[in-house]
Amino acid sequence: QVQLVESGGGLVQAGGSLRLSCAASGRTFSTYRMGWFRRAPGKERIFVAMISQRGYSQYYSDSVKGRFTISRDNPKSTLYLQMNSLKPEDTAVYYCAASTEYGLATTTSGYDYWGLGTQVTVSS
Repeated sequence: QVQLVESGGGLVQAGGSLRLSCAASGRTFSTYRMGWFRRAPGKERIFVAMISQRGYSQYYSDSVKGRFTISRDNPKSTLYLQMNSLKPEDTAVYYCAASTEYGLATTTSGYDYWGLGTQVTVSS
């Protein structure tokens, strides 16, 4: 089992940047594929990005491709999401998620463990 805690959210103007972090504790971090999801007000939680266990593969939703970068530091048991060129439509609660499965996973059902989220608000 793994515990996940997100941080780094906040209020930023459109065009600005933020870096989210997700600190993991418990089972060895490198055994988990990791993902970022977000939920905007009144909407469902949707996929943002994922990274494989060793970090060799990354995958992004079309809405963030080219603006966001997912990365991980396995010795530090930490997942990151660098968000650049932020837009008001990026406003949401951002969640990190973990799974011991391998391969691509872009739905919430593909992850077993979740953090509580961190709020990102982008003003226009």
